[in-house]
Amino acid sequence: MDHGLTRPVVYYVHPLIISSKMDFSQNNLFGYIEDLQELTIIERPVRRSLKTPEEIERLTVDEELNDIERAVYLLSSGQDIQGTSVVANLPVLMQQNPAETLRRVLPKIREVLHVAGVEMQLTAAVAFLTILQEESVSIHTYSHSFLHIILQNLEHRDAGVSNAWLETLLAVIEVLPKETIRHEILNPLVSKAQLSQTLQSRLVSCKILGKLANKFETHIIKREILPLVKSLCQDVEYEVRSCMCRQLEHIAQGIGTELTKNVVLPELVELARDEGSSVRLAAFETLVNLLEMFDADDRSQTVLPLVKSFCEKSFKVDESILVSLSFHLGKLCNGLYGIFTPEQHLRFLEFYKKLCTLGLQQENGHNDNQIQLQTLEQEKKYILVRKNCAYNFPAMIVFVDPKNFHLELYSTFFCLCHDPEVPVRYTMAIGLYEVAKLLDSGVYVIHKELVTLLQDDSLEVLDALISHLPEILELMSTGGENSGSESKLLTVPDLIPALTTAEQRAATSLKWRTHEKLLQKYACLPHIISSDQIYYRFLHRMLTIIMTNNVLPVQKAAARTLCVYLRYNRKQQQRHEVIQKLIEQLGQGKSYWNRLRFLDTCEFIMELFSKSFFCKYFFLPVLELTHDPVANVRMKLCYLLPKVKSTLKVPTDKHLLQQLELCIRKLLCQEKDKDVLTIVKRTVLELDRMEISVDAFQKRFFENDLLDQEKEREEQLLLEMEQLEKEKQQNEGRSTSMSDKIFEKKRKFCKEGKKSKLVRSQSFSTQALHPKYGNIDKCSNKSSATGYTSSIPGVGKGSMLPFSDDSFRTRSTNISGNAVFSSSAPIATSSRNTANSVDQKNNGTKDSHSRKMSL
Repeated sequence: MDHGLTRPVVYYVHPLIISSKMDFSQNNLFGYIEDLQELTIIERPVRRSLKTPEEIERLTVDEELNDIERAVYLLSSGQDIQGTSVVANLPVLMQQNPAETLRRVLPKIREVLHVAGVEMQLTAAVAFLTILQEESVSIHTYSHSFLHIILQNLEHRDAGVSNAWLETLLAVIEVLPKETIRHEILNPLVSKAQLSQTLQSRLVSCKILGKLANKFETHIIKREILPLVKSLCQDVEYEVRSCMCRQLEHIAQGIGTELTKNVVLPELVELARDEGSSVRLAAFETLVNLLEMFDADDRSQTVLPLVKSFCEKSFKVDESILVSLSFHLGKLCNGLYGIFTPEQHLRFLEFYKKLCTLGLQQENGHNDNQIQLQTLEQEKKYILVRKNCAYNFPAMIVFVDPKNFHLELYSTFFCLCHDPEVPVRYTMAIGLYEVAKLLDSGVYVIHKELVTLLQDDSLEVLDALISHLPEILELMSTGGENSGSESKLLTVPDLIPALTTAEQRAATSLKWRTHEKLLQKYACLPHIISSDQIYYRFLHRMLTIIMTNNVLPVQKAAARTLCVYLRYNRKQQQRHEVIQKLIEQLGQGKSYWNRLRFLDTCEFIMELFSKSFFCKYFFLPVLELTHDPVANVRMKLCYLLPKVKSTLKVPTDKHLLQQLELCIRKLLCQEKDKDVLTIVKRTVLELDRMEISVDAFQKRFFENDLLDQEKEREEQLLLEMEQLEKEKQQNEGRSTSMSDKIFEKKRKFCKEGKKSKLVRSQSFSTQALHPKYGNIDKCSNKSSATGYTSSIPGVGKGSMLPFSDDSFRTRSTNISGNAVFSSSAPIATSSRNTANSVDQKNNGTKDSHSRKMSL
């Protein structure tokens, strides 16, 4: 069919056949160019469509046909790809019109499947399974309509198709009634399992028997199923014996302990001596999985000799079982633990140690006359064996008792953590948390290996280790022989460089997800190391990542971790320095990207800190971004405004609320970007519907107010603890009484989260800083050079700036040692913290002295 398009013409150039002996010297080069110039150019049309008009005509279906009629038509006269599409759509047809689908479509599918190809067969098996899972029809209807089709295609000549139908049948057996299973599946199975049947038929019979063992009573299994099982265990083909051997585990669970001992165990013993290596391997793995069903006599008299035989032959004769033996060794040793003599216990432990170094030494247990050069396949096998040993290491700690770890297993642990192959170290990194839990008070022994894995050359190992890094570090800091801070001091010297090295390696790699995950896990460090160490080694690094990294998830992870560090920082001078940098370098940064990250950081501040803290330090800097020259920044701010408003409390924050409303009005009047204006209007409607919480508790906001009040109390207690520590340093003569106070504060801080009723603290007066701005107009008129760039040199060791404000303010009480910042050293704060001029005069001398000390 001509669609009005002109066929393109492509000029086809005949290729020049070049001899392998062609001379490309300068004398012959011009001759080849002349030959190229003599080539003829031939016009040759190129076919644009993949189908001819005749083929398109055959594929065209009348649009007026409904779904059922179209499916019948395509199955009857369509091409294979159309028929496959109908079969794939069968679950949908069953949902829409099950009666007509069963009456008209399913018989056609049954006819087509006799001659269908592999693709349609696989599609049909999946479709039938989907119909069963979706319960489109009753079980009775399903067994009547679909079961016969499944059984007919079960013995397809293609192994993949046969396995697909078998998976569907096994799922159907789970829901079929017993009588249907017995008549439709079990009875025909007697003939299908005979030697006269095909290999594929007997393999299918093995798997069906394993499934049927849990569907019938014991006497039926003993009379009708066990004779077939014995017959298939003695089959002439090793594939059938191996397959039936692996089903013995399911059969044993169905027949109980007594029949397992009398019927299954003798078959397993015989199969364990089979001439086929795959049969012996299946028998060994089935024995390990059935250990719990055997009593002590069976384990000592039957299972243990077999296991010892496997271990002896694995090095000398039968290396095929070596990988499986190394994988199940932990389960095997603990399953036979009660019957081991001390000599046998030591023998199995030495066998495990030998496997842990397999392939790393020239003497690896082989005969002396065997060639020492290992093939590539052997090396892969040995790596897998050592990997399995690393997987079983926690189980072997239980086997030797954690108290004996240092004497019995530490050298093996060291070798596995320093293994030259990445998969082995990766497995050790995954299991390190389990090892740490088992060692409990002896966890300090593996500290060096933790540092080694943190500094591993492979990022895969690092990624595996950091999954449980917070839990491991917590065990390291609290579970050692030394308790509390002493344990921390022991772990810090080489742990902190290892942590910083790990972060730098992740940052320089292309695997940003590993870097993001690591930064998220580093948020646990305030519970592990001291506040000063975090401040000097990690906090500034987080700020650098926020400003320089190019991956948004990494920047957000760094921002949240930085906020956590700020939340638990114990020194107000450091806190104010970080806040100042966040405002100056992010909120007032030259790059709009940094200003966007400032808004992300503010979201985390609102999540982690109290409302009063956010309003005190970040409310006005956030509102300042309403005048940002970049539309994307203003747009993101508009999305954030409802959260910002939720931090306000009336009547305390009435002035801030007025400034927020003024900013919104200016945006509505002055915004020129239509997208931003649309979002502003939508945000205004949302803000109007919001209810502001008041200073007093309300039922609607009770839970949120409780959480916020708890955050305020924790922030206040951190400040009080810092003040007490300073007083202790100044008054060393009264160290005993002050240490008691510090201990009481720490205990109070730890138990704070468990209190159900929270009362606002009145123990600490809060002389706040001078507000930077009187109103929002002054904010908008000031340039970025003078808006928030004032430094805070007046923060000294003796000065104290509480995190909260009106929540903890008292008019009659005042704690000595509380100095405030003078007007010469302001930081961006909101108008909710009004300074007291009298207190400023009284504390001026102390403030100036603190400023000198800080300089």
